[in-house]
Amino acid sequence: MITAGCDVGSQTAKAVIWDGEKIIGQAITASRAKPEEAGIEALNRAMQAAEISKNQIQKIVATGYGKELLGFANSTESEIVCHAKGAFHKIPSARTIIDIGGQDAKAIKLDGSGQVKRYIYNDKCAAGTGRFLQIMAEALDVKLEEMGEIGKKSTEKIIISNQCVIFAETEVVSLINSGKSVPDILNALHTAVANRVAAMAKSLGGIEPDVVMTGGVAKNSGVFFALSEANKFPLLKFDGLDPQLSGALGAALIAAEK
Repeated sequence: MITAGCDVGSQTAKAVIWDGEKIIGQAITASRAKPEEAGIEALNRAMQAAEISKNQIQKIVATGYGKELLGFANSTESEIVCHAKGAFHKIPSARTIIDIGGQDAKAIKLDGSGQVKRYIYNDKCAAGTGRFLQIMAEALDVKLEEMGEIGKKSTEKIIISNQCVIFAETEVVSLINSGKSVPDILNALHTAVANRVAAMAKSLGGIEPDVVMTGGVAKNSGVFFALSEANKFPLLKFDGLDPQLSGALGAALIAAEK
């Protein structure tokens, strides 16, 4: 049985194709004004990678912000359940999942069988999300994908006190004008994001290892390290799979179960 999961978020659309034993196709594309178009593009690219046609896919499950608009899907499932399913499949020892995406951050606690016990998420404020980092990268004139490596060059510890994106951007400009280096500012931004997300995760009643980080921000080594420090636990990430694909993988696995 071949199934597919499609996760359309605020910044990217992801698709995974599962053949019952392994991933045979995957894709990540930019989101669009019309979520279905982004989902179709991601699915088409994943099918090309798998070298299959759509009529070979027996079931498609959609998740993410745009899930209700994906008319090509057979059913929908919540992001929480899909992220939990995908992360637990890759790392069965996972008990806490921290997912930081483009517009939200989630913390999910699992039991020993991978079922969701509790969860919390922030989708009302850009602080602690990928969008926060994107805006700061633009303010500092650095590439988003290079923020982690540049931040590692920091030699002075400074603090970003504002959590609001607007005020934090003003604070960053002030730090630049006062002569602070870009690596030091980036390191401070990574720490600010990590502290906010860690506090949210701890509100679930403590953070239980193993802790797995998913989402696009997991690719930022600076945030990944800062979050490990803030949680007092080493974070794990997927081996051989982009962390952005956790939800799409979970959706494909749920499609196979159904």
